[in-house]
Amino acid sequence: MNLLVVAAVSLLAVTAAPYICYLLLYAWIRPQGSPADKEPAEPTVSIVLPTYNEEQIVETKLEDVLDLDYPMEKIELVVVDSSTDDTRTIIREYIADLEAPELVLLEEDERRGLAPALNDAYAAVSNEMVVKTDCDSKLAPDALREAAANLADDEIAAVTGQNVEVLGGSEVESGYRGVQSHIQQLESHLDSTLIFHGPFSAFENDALLPIDPNSLADDTELALKIRRQGKRVIFDPSVRYMEASHSEFVKRRKQKDRRGMGLIRLLVQHSDALGKYGQYGRVILPFNWWFMIASPWLLAATLVVGTGGAISLLGVSGLLFPAGVGLFTYLGQRDLLGPVQMLYSIFDTQVSLLRASLELLVGDSDGTWDVDDELREAFE
Repeated sequence: MNLLVVAAVSLLAVTAAPYICYLLLYAWIRPQGSPADKEPAEPTVSIVLPTYNEEQIVETKLEDVLDLDYPMEKIELVVVDSSTDDTRTIIREYIADLEAPELVLLEEDERRGLAPALNDAYAAVSNEMVVKTDCDSKLAPDALREAAANLADDEIAAVTGQNVEVLGGSEVESGYRGVQSHIQQLESHLDSTLIFHGPFSAFENDALLPIDPNSLADDTELALKIRRQGKRVIFDPSVRYMEASHSEFVKRRKQKDRRGMGLIRLLVQHSDALGKYGQYGRVILPFNWWFMIASPWLLAATLVVGTGGAISLLGVSGLLFPAGVGLFTYLGQRDLLGPVQMLYSIFDTQVSLLRASLELLVGDSDGTWDVDDELREAFE
């Protein structure tokens, strides 16, 4: 057999091996729901909401907060705003007519970035449970109660949840989130999960720690630091939220690459945690290193070597291999792959992670996030 073909098959096998191991581990453990010893609880809650030019959607988000099944008198809304539009005026006027929740509005004269804004907001909170959410997301009415029930377990200091509906109808994102939720359930039952989600992350106030002002993965960084302090941080699919996303290839790069950069940089910064903190450092962090750092490069090498092998074996007809990959990508971004759409979702994420690695290596981007008006329209 052609050596390039053998090499491509070998690369693919090496790339897939950790995923197969994780799949077998999932089948063995069969994790269900949250691993926490959940108990009904009703702590006081500080909801942290960072805003930047949200006048188009902020009132919808405030209505989302008021629709939560939780006593509003036990909630304070901590908004940290760096807008140049009328966002803070809308917030003030909306809350002024209400007896609760209490509003704490931190006004920034300039946009410093999300991480510094969150550090200020976390320093200002006063309640027992701190929930960070995004303006362009919607929460299930019982999200606070489910989170509080998890944090009632003394071992648990932070909990994140599941995107149960992708606003805008992106099958690519929905497929990836489905895979991710299974991975995070397994990680949580083994020990703790790595990735925390911006639309909803809940923390014990006493567990809050400062995050790197240059962080591009603020929620995950805080969860990782909490785990390093000895408490568990978990995923519970009963904590539900909705977030908008694109399927179209170019638009997804704009949305996903920044997240990939933040997660890769965070893993590298905390490489000393490998092998420590129970199964978190022995199994979960190594798998995420593989998924986010090694696997994208191996997959790219497989495609390059596979193309070379196909051409050397079949001549011009070997170009059908890269053409097939291109067709797979074309159909996938249009949500037209049916039962294999989930595989494209994973492939798409690997593309973002490879691009993120390249951007970090060449220093071509600072990860600045720009307002996506199209996604905000999906939120309205």
